Amino acid sequence: MNNIFDIFKQIESQKPAASGPIEWLIVGLGNPGKEYENTRHNAGFIAISLLAEKCGVKINKSKFKALIAEATISDKRVLLMMPQTYMNLSGEAVAEAATFYKIPPERILVFSDDISLDVAKTRVRRKGSHGGQKGLKSITEHLGSSDFPRVKLGVGQKPHPDYDLADWVLSNFTADERKRMNEAAEHAVDACRLIVAGKTDEAMNRFN
Repeated sequence: MNNIFDIFKQIESQKPAASGPIEWLIVGLGNPGKEYENTRHNAGFIAISLLAEKCGVKINKSKFKALIAEATISDKRVLLMMPQTYMNLSGEAVAEAATFYKIPPERILVFSDDISLDVAKTRVRRKGSHGGQKGLKSITEHLGSSDFPRVKLGVGQKPHPDYDLADWVLSNFTADERKRMNEAAEHAVDACRLIVAGKTDEAMNRFN
């Protein structure tokens, strides 16, 4: 089955770019800077970087307080975004792009880290609370809505209750954890394709 999906993704990446307006905004949450590249808080960046690679594009254009790239996913024209505002202000970038392209919350898909999930577990949601994740909280506040889909990537709970949460999410993945996170990112990419195609239920059934 995996081989079939690989072939499907290869075919899709070779399709001509979709025409018409930007229909979806796909956001990966994280913190800019090399020092944060392998940290738990950057799970969203890891996922969207893989998505861009699969789409044959580079997220390297600066606009909306973010790095962006246009791509085609499930025959839809989409904007890939990595906010450069740091996590707790991610909503500024998302709201700017959403306003510019007139994209409603239900067509803004967010990849984020989640400390309530074991490392590399994924959870797809149509909408929901931010659960304390500062990037999701900022997006909710700036959009005035929590009705946006998201794919959460587990980064594991704190080792013990007294461990500082900020230190934990800014800690680096171990080599084994990073390998598993790369696999989780593959699942996030596949879930994204389904969600954009209007198959959120299927994405939830497959990857939750």
